[in-house]
Amino acid sequence: MIIGAHLTIAKGMPAAVELTKSIDGNAFQFFTRNPRGGRARHIGEEEIKEFRQRRLQEDIKCVVGHMPYTINLATNRPDIHEFGKETLLADLERFSAADVDFLVLHPGSHLGDGVDAGIDRIVDALTFVFERYHEEKPILLLETMAGHGTEIGRDLQELREIFLRLDWPEKMGICLDSCHLLAAGYDLTNTQGIDGFLDELDALLGLERMKMMHLNDSKQGLGSNIDRHAKIGEGALGMEGVQAVVNHPVLSELPFILESPVDDYQEYGEEIRKVRKLRKGAV
Repeated sequence: MIIGAHLTIAKGMPAAVELTKSIDGNAFQFFTRNPRGGRARHIGEEEIKEFRQRRLQEDIKCVVGHMPYTINLATNRPDIHEFGKETLLADLERFSAADVDFLVLHPGSHLGDGVDAGIDRIVDALTFVFERYHEEKPILLLETMAGHGTEIGRDLQELREIFLRLDWPEKMGICLDSCHLLAAGYDLTNTQGIDGFLDELDALLGLERMKMMHLNDSKQGLGSNIDRHAKIGEGALGMEGVQAVVNHPVLSELPFILESPVDDYQEYGEEIRKVRKLRKGAV
């Protein structure tokens, strides 16, 4: 089972490997830069070299960068749109040398202009990026969203439209988020609901586009369109829902990253061990 949590690289990427091992994980996610701003920490060649060595030694299976929340490729503000596409390109290139597997991006919010206008701007920005980005890794992943406000990515049809207009780029996939999907109206609390979701995903995007999952419980219920994470088993998804997800024959093969609301990174160890226990079939 590939599982980890969203951690910090403030003390360096090698330190994040050690933190991952201390919480019984074999994967981790990090913000590529300040999540509320845009400032990026310098990561030099020596740090990258040490990180790659430590990752290999500790058998870290999956490493994921997450773009900051300030990136909005669907915005109607030209300055923010320009900043977003330039920053996305820069971060894809920055973390290629570190062999980071995936870079996760929230598709964006149209800010009242409508979904079509927002998708037009997302496609424009990603066209700019893919014309200039030529590395094999990281693969860019669009995250499934809860549908709060004017978010794009609440339903799979919106994501399909982005892929379609970009002519199905090889270097782009999907990051599922169990909290977001539940809030968007996809019932993941049982195997039947998961099967229905995956049938729709396969028909619209293809299962091969699904690369990883943010494994989060939800403080709000099915179809709420509210993105509020809960600790594993303490929300609307519940222990039975989490167990159904991590034991599903298709989803179980994905890397799982926890984004539970914790006060201390070591609490993720408890969350990870809880999920591993569910994987073995005990509630």
